[in-house]
Amino acid sequence: MTRAWRIATVTDAARARIAVARLAAACGVPTVERTRLAVSLSGQLRQCLTKGGTWLLTLEGTRGADGGPGELHVVVVPAPDGAAGDRTPWTAGVPCPEPGRLSGPCTVPEDAAALSEGLLGADEDTSVVLEELTEQEGLVAFHREELHQTNQGVLALHAELDAAGRAQREAFAAERRARTEAENARRRLTFLADASAVLTASLNHDEILRRLPELLVPRYADGVDVWLFDQEDGRPLPADHPGAAVQAARTGRPQYAADHPGNLPGVEDRPPSALAPHRPLLCVPLLTPRRAPLGVLILSPQGERWDPDDAVMLIELARRAGIALDNARRFEHNRDIAETLQRALLTELPSAPGVGLAARYLPATHGLNIGGDWYDAFRQRDGSLVTVIGDVTGHGLHAAVMMSQLRTALRAYAVDGDSPGQLLTRLHGYLRHLQPDLFATAVIARFHPEDRTLTWAAAGHPPPVLRLPDGEVRTLDAKPGAMLGIPLSQDIPDHTERLAPGSTLALYTDGLVERRSQGIDPGIERLGSVLASFDRAELDSDLEDAADRLLRPLLSDSERDDDVCLLLCHLRG
Repeated sequence: MTRAWRIATVTDAARARIAVARLAAACGVPTVERTRLAVSLSGQLRQCLTKGGTWLLTLEGTRGADGGPGELHVVVVPAPDGAAGDRTPWTAGVPCPEPGRLSGPCTVPEDAAALSEGLLGADEDTSVVLEELTEQEGLVAFHREELHQTNQGVLALHAELDAAGRAQREAFAAERRARTEAENARRRLTFLADASAVLTASLNHDEILRRLPELLVPRYADGVDVWLFDQEDGRPLPADHPGAAVQAARTGRPQYAADHPGNLPGVEDRPPSALAPHRPLLCVPLLTPRRAPLGVLILSPQGERWDPDDAVMLIELARRAGIALDNARRFEHNRDIAETLQRALLTELPSAPGVGLAARYLPATHGLNIGGDWYDAFRQRDGSLVTVIGDVTGHGLHAAVMMSQLRTALRAYAVDGDSPGQLLTRLHGYLRHLQPDLFATAVIARFHPEDRTLTWAAAGHPPPVLRLPDGEVRTLDAKPGAMLGIPLSQDIPDHTERLAPGSTLALYTDGLVERRSQGIDPGIERLGSVLASFDRAELDSDLEDAADRLLRPLLSDSERDDDVCLLLCHLRG
């Protein structure tokens, strides 16, 4: 369908514009599109009137494919006979739902009043568009406000998320710091407990001093020096040591010497030491439980500074090291006294016709296990030789004193000529009366050289071992009495053996034969085997050498945590 108009004057342009607007409305063109078309067409018609001449306006409707919506096309070109110079056509198009109505009637008034009314009516589309624009502007403003509010909410949400993220990161960092601090504290406590166990496990003064640097270097210190005092009236003698160490010795308080403050808890800061001006020093006094100074522990850090918590731990370790050193010194002092007393009370063996004697006493090398073992030998009025070996329960000075009292009492009882069993029975009553909580074991053997008879009795003690002249070994394990001092009455029996010349009797304490992992029986068997290995000539000629040779194989696997006593009695031919 096509409609056309010739335009030469303003009236023609107005009538054509009105016709196009009405036909577009009749064809169902939307208001906005219709208004857009009318505005564009008005502008083009003004240009045509300005240029002059006659112009041809054509309105053509086309149907869409498959019966769908079509289009309206407006074309403005100079009329063939209008003498217009520019022949370039102007075109415009809008969607058209019903292009078939383009063929319907479309009357445009001729008079000016009706024409003006038509033009004003054509502007109704513009007012409708403006109203729609106003509504759209309101909607746009509403949506803009909603978008603004949304943006503000998003910004606030982002700010909250950012704050929550920061708080979470700070919480994680605080948790990591707390976990690290807890782990460091656990590590220090574990080290302190382990180091304390190592130091207090030994009662050897030199071993404690050796272990201190091994514990601290390189884990907590770069260097360790231990300054121990030579004491005179309880005061340390002068020594060439850093001033901070001397101050720590004088005041009993830890000192820190460096070219910067240490800020360590409980530690006094001092200028750097002239002996080590470029090395920080932490000097901690080694004190006894009575606050008496034993020495100073001098430490240098691995870096430039000490960690305050490490310094607190090291000060506590120094306190425990001081206690361990004090215990070791006291132990060694008591041990020396007990050993000296023990050796002073041991008997010088008598000479007896027909019987050779050899004795050995070895104090324990570990612990304060000395003072309880003893041996004795003396002659009775009738010429008999009494030999004794015994062991008092307990150790140290108390056991040594008790041993001396038993030795003295036994010699006093033996003046009356009592037999070994009677002597042990009297010692049992004496010990029960004197020390109800102390016990002892003993073996007494009496030799009668004239008739070559051995009378012996035992009270809770390892049995004597007898080597016969032909090398056969017997254990004299006839029924013994119970331990001396136990809370019951007992009469300890005597036992008698006929001896041939060349026989050797071994009396001993349990430290010679007993091992914790094996018990006492295997040790007694080993003693018998070693004793049987000697030639009779060796025993006749040098019993002292035989005693030494007997001890070596028996003590090769011993930790020497108990005293050892051995008394060999050899019946000569």
